[in-house]
Amino acid sequence: MQTRSAVAPAGRVVGATALVLTAVTALAGAAPRAAATAPATAVSRAGAAAPPVPVLSWGPCTGPRDGFECATARVPLDHRRPAGPTIALAVTRRAAADPARRTGVLLLHPGGPGNSGVDFARNSHAALPAALRDSFDVVGYDMRGVARSGQVECWDDKEYAAAVDAARGVPGPGAVRGAVGQGADFAAACRQRSGSLVPFVGTGYNARDIDLLRQALGEETLSFYGRSFGSYVGSVYAAQFPRRVRAMVLDGAYDPRLYAQVPHASDAAQFAALDAAVGRFLDWCAGSAAVCGFGGGRPRQAFAELKRALDADPVITASGRPATGYTLAYRLMFAINAGREIWPDLGEALRAAQARQASFLLSPPSPASFDFLTVNTAVECADRVYPAGRLLLGALVGAHAASAPLLGPPIGLGPPAYDHNHASACAQWQADRPSRYEGSYRAAGSAPILVLGTTGDPDTPYQDAVALAGTLENGRLLTFAAEGHTAYNRSACVSALATGYLATLALPARGTVCADEAPPEPVGRRTAGLEVDETRDVIPVLR
Repeated sequence: MQTRSAVAPAGRVVGATALVLTAVTALAGAAPRAAATAPATAVSRAGAAAPPVPVLSWGPCTGPRDGFECATARVPLDHRRPAGPTIALAVTRRAAADPARRTGVLLLHPGGPGNSGVDFARNSHAALPAALRDSFDVVGYDMRGVARSGQVECWDDKEYAAAVDAARGVPGPGAVRGAVGQGADFAAACRQRSGSLVPFVGTGYNARDIDLLRQALGEETLSFYGRSFGSYVGSVYAAQFPRRVRAMVLDGAYDPRLYAQVPHASDAAQFAALDAAVGRFLDWCAGSAAVCGFGGGRPRQAFAELKRALDADPVITASGRPATGYTLAYRLMFAINAGREIWPDLGEALRAAQARQASFLLSPPSPASFDFLTVNTAVECADRVYPAGRLLLGALVGAHAASAPLLGPPIGLGPPAYDHNHASACAQWQADRPSRYEGSYRAAGSAPILVLGTTGDPDTPYQDAVALAGTLENGRLLTFAAEGHTAYNRSACVSALATGYLATLALPARGTVCADEAPPEPVGRRTAGLEVDETRDVIPVLR
């Protein structure tokens, strides 16, 4: 269903505590610029020689024969030294299926940060509409510090496993102090093991890499689809190279100013959005007990009791590692992103966990997850500067956790892992940040940019998409009234409008709202046991 009127965004329903917390963290001030950090926007305008354009020697990719070819692009490690040391970026592409209709290059960015763009392009190609596969060379790359492009190393697998296995769903006394201490330890490990790389993994440099790839591909302009953190990458690229944007879709968008300049307030809003989404799922369980099957009509109480029970007596998994209340919260944090269609599966998985049976919610983070989480933290610490001081840090970390009672305590007081619990590491980050972008996000003079926002998004709050569309000089907001993270290919309405824009540059009308999310179905009518893996993000196949 598609309408032309505004919608009351479910993603903005936050508690009074969260609103107060957001105000307090905003009053703590925008993060000051690091004295040793030159604005990334100055790099190419200070008279420095332009870096050489990478030479792409295309050849077969390893793995299945899927029509993609692969190459390596060498770009400056430090864009202030364009002729200095380089870093090798893995790149892949699949040529337009109809050369006669070829429009150009469509670069897909999976976000994360930490997800492989090479894998994202190859795994998502079949889900793209034919209009895009026929007319675009589809391109993906692993951004600096990720996977095949020089994986950042901080804690090793043994250290990370020990930290997450010791975390609890209901943290006890001293948890705030422990979280701050773990953040300092993680930051020190990054300096020790990746000190020559972590200053240079920020988004300002990542965007410059993209423009070198554009030149290497022989294109005057790029079309771009970025989801989640990929929306911030796209925002920074458009800000630095507005005339190089042919078309850009930013899905599950970040408010770039809040993310980069007022990070504590950004974290508070994300905790609120996550807890609100989990709360709506549990309320559905209460009203649909026969379909959900968890909690006997009191799912919030049952969820709290399950976290405590798993903390007191963890389930020992096949790997020999414990599944605690933290494990449950960690997996639910990612699983809830799939939207209403997964709710029956979540109910079944919670019921299985309650019975101490096999459940995808009782799967401890794996070494592959640790690789993802390491980059997720390191890149965001390179992008964001938190106010200094352990006293303020401890107070705000504790307040964030308390403001979101369902998942806030385990996630916020656990070890450095995902997005909104990075403060403990990033506030104690000692590396320089020359790759941090510090300019305007207006992208003045760019082509129109389409911003997709989902009203019930648990990961990137809907108000972030509203803010980004308003920040961009030529932004246009398309709203998806639904649960879940991101919108493209989760709605026939959104998919048709976004695809039409990428293919023909025709924008949806202002104020357009799509509201065609599939409702939950009884478990017996669906494929049970759906797993959600944070390390393998794909564009979903539109049903």
